[in-house]
Amino acid sequence: MKHQIIRYARAGHAGLFLCTSEEARAEAIVKAAADELQRPLHAWSATEGFVDTTLGTIQPCPDPAMALDQIVDLQDDALILLRDFGAFLEDKDPLIHRKLRDTLRNARTTGKLLILLGVWKPLAPELEREITRIDLALPGPAELDLVLNGIIESAGLTAHRDLTPTLREAALAAAGGLTTLEAENAFALSLIESETITPTIVAREKAHALKKGGLLEVITPTESLDSIGGLDALKAWLLQRREAFTKRARDYGLPVPKGMLVLGVPGTGKSLTAKATASVFGVPLLKLDAGKLFGSLVGQSEANLRAVIQTAEAISPCVLWIDEIEKGFGGAGSSGGSDGGTSSRVFGTMLNWLQDKTAPVFVVATANDVSKLPPEMLRKGRWDELWFVDLPDTRERTAIWDLVIAKYGREKTDYDPVVLSRASELHTGAEIEAAFVEALHRGFVEEREPTELDLGEVLCESVPLATTMSESIERLRHWSKGRARNASMTGRTGRLGR
Repeated sequence: MKHQIIRYARAGHAGLFLCTSEEARAEAIVKAAADELQRPLHAWSATEGFVDTTLGTIQPCPDPAMALDQIVDLQDDALILLRDFGAFLEDKDPLIHRKLRDTLRNARTTGKLLILLGVWKPLAPELEREITRIDLALPGPAELDLVLNGIIESAGLTAHRDLTPTLREAALAAAGGLTTLEAENAFALSLIESETITPTIVAREKAHALKKGGLLEVITPTESLDSIGGLDALKAWLLQRREAFTKRARDYGLPVPKGMLVLGVPGTGKSLTAKATASVFGVPLLKLDAGKLFGSLVGQSEANLRAVIQTAEAISPCVLWIDEIEKGFGGAGSSGGSDGGTSSRVFGTMLNWLQDKTAPVFVVATANDVSKLPPEMLRKGRWDELWFVDLPDTRERTAIWDLVIAKYGREKTDYDPVVLSRASELHTGAEIEAAFVEALHRGFVEEREPTELDLGEVLCESVPLATTMSESIERLRHWSKGRARNASMTGRTGRLGR
């Protein structure tokens, strides 16, 4: 970032908008750029006024319009940092806009560079082309290592001795995606709770920090591929790629995997597959609620997506799970008349990122209704593979029954999973589990263990989704032929009623 600012300054740019919530870190970068350029740096805020960082002098100036007037009087070839100035532009005050444009014109002829610092605020059309936006990326391992060293030094040598190279690397990986302040707080809390740096505590605090934003959630997956009944083709494909994020894969010449789109009937294990994928790769799992990307303010939706991408890439390697992606991007193709094209812009940004991303972020998107997804979303190149998850066949239902019976602490020998598999034809994995839970309730009330008779009665009384949504499922099957790979063994051609 420092070198980027230097290049803009030497190229004669007059205005930058440095977008970040990490004010202290951003100011340190701007100060380093000013020092390398050998130019004075003046910092302004409504509370302090102008501060000459070289001389240390302070000149009170709470009014933003007067601040712009004083910039003209500053010496040439200077950098001027304007804290939170974007907030004053939100008011659409024509005087502020006019003065800023005049100041930028003066800056171009005198070698000054105005740097607006703060969280991104949409600019008026007349300013958009005069001010260049640059985003401060979240700190990488090297910057987080400096933060960790500072915490260790303040805590004393005992923590330093306890922190082995392996533990240090794990702690830095756990802190990926946090700001420097958030990482400092997480490291310090870890020292208080465990008297050393514990990666699990840091990861826990990271999960809390991401939840505050409401867009991403860190999930600790307890599921593995063994938790999934069936889907053998998909499992084999994932196992083939379990070392795809390693240095050995890069040295071999393998590209970084992009991700997969999993389409299918609700309740057939798509979400379970997303969680198990993170376990296969041994990386963190982030869950994105695509519906929460869209905000009511102008530019908020685009900013939300940029924040998601920035966080995912900072935490990488990781798995980014977008559940029911059609709910977030289903109407993108026709949004121009309803939301001013916001959905289309967000959708376009997502497509470009899926196509061009180089960071090791493996995207797993799940969808129930493929008809709502724009065709561009389904193109190869954005995904390594498109998978279709059908209703489980007899063999898969047998495996699901074994897993469900074991999950609820019962002995598989007390039940005949083959008989139960035949009785649960057309049922999804979720419906099979729900049937077993219902049988558990019946047995609990009568103070006995659930029997196969209980399970048979429950299955007879329930109406499976395959019956109520038979037309939709057939359409999904028809669409998937030739377009998506069947997640079960190759060659299977499922039909309702088989």
